[in-house]
Amino acid sequence: MTPKRPNGAGAVPKTVDSPAPKQNESVPLYAALDLGTNSCRMLVARPKGAQFEVVDSFSKSVQLGSGLEASGRLSRGSIARTVQAMRICQKKLRRHNVKRMRLVATEACRRASNGNELIARVKRETGLKLEIIPAQEEARLAVISCAPLMSHKTEQLLVVDIGGGSTELVWLDVAHLRKSERKQAIMQVSHGFRKGQMREGKARIVDWISVPLGVATLRDQFMDVDDDAARFALMSWFFEEKLADFAPYISEHVREGFQIIGTSGTVTTVAASHLNLRRYDRNKVDGLQMTSDEIDAVIQDYLALGPAGRRADPRIGKDRQALIMSGAAILQALLRIWPTDKLSVADRGLREGLLYALMSADGVLIDEAD
Repeated sequence: MTPKRPNGAGAVPKTVDSPAPKQNESVPLYAALDLGTNSCRMLVARPKGAQFEVVDSFSKSVQLGSGLEASGRLSRGSIARTVQAMRICQKKLRRHNVKRMRLVATEACRRASNGNELIARVKRETGLKLEIIPAQEEARLAVISCAPLMSHKTEQLLVVDIGGGSTELVWLDVAHLRKSERKQAIMQVSHGFRKGQMREGKARIVDWISVPLGVATLRDQFMDVDDDAARFALMSWFFEEKLADFAPYISEHVREGFQIIGTSGTVTTVAASHLNLRRYDRNKVDGLQMTSDEIDAVIQDYLALGPAGRRADPRIGKDRQALIMSGAAILQALLRIWPTDKLSVADRGLREGLLYALMSADGVLIDEAD
């Protein structure tokens, strides 16, 4: 979902503690935080049936990866913005008395030579323990978060998570499972999944890859190309070249029984543009299915608008306009390789995957079949 950046967001905000809402003490609260290349996002939620109910949330653009491509280090400014955001998160966690949580950092911290310095500073100044997760764990959590959107008719599933600094792709085969088992099998994808893994009642991981190119890092690679259309084409083909070692890249593609689930600000923004939403509405976007042709029509519209037109387009939003074309280049490359009549838009991601994983491990989610 495109984050909303308030006026004056560049300034250091004054944080004010508000009283925690009254809650059912018998139902524990869980928290999940995702510190990415662009944003710091957190959800506080309680289990509710087979899903969860969001109690509180936080999202702020910290631009942690700013300058990382050139220097290999997190800048002082990006670290300061991140620590300030983590202070706000710490206050929310304390106010809600959250005991069960998982707080993770991804590609920017994985790549930065001083990533561990940020982790130590956050711990020292807020008491919060961030963990830098490997790309494989990031991919697994993306799969879990998207499982509820899988069709029971799907036999081959490609989950795509387009981040700020990297893009994760996981291809799963559930054709050997009964239709009633397939969604639950995706939810139970385990730690350390391996290619070709196929056990009774489990989804088979055909292949997975983490491409060290996301909307921010891919954009930075081609900042010196002035022509808008040429820059877009170069980004798309450059990204496709990085998929050469991904096994499904060279295999014959069959559209029937195939589904892509895309989770990212890029995918939700394209969906909002397709629906012509001048004001973002998660209820209309999450779970929306689009064809390759519909997505291509939106991308062609973006190109026709040009940089000035995209900046003024309310469907894209001020925060997303600088990154939308690099994200669209990634999306176009994927659909050029694997055209589909069923790309499901997921306004969900790492935080939701973290929450599902924590709650499933604790056995507090009630199976819908019960």
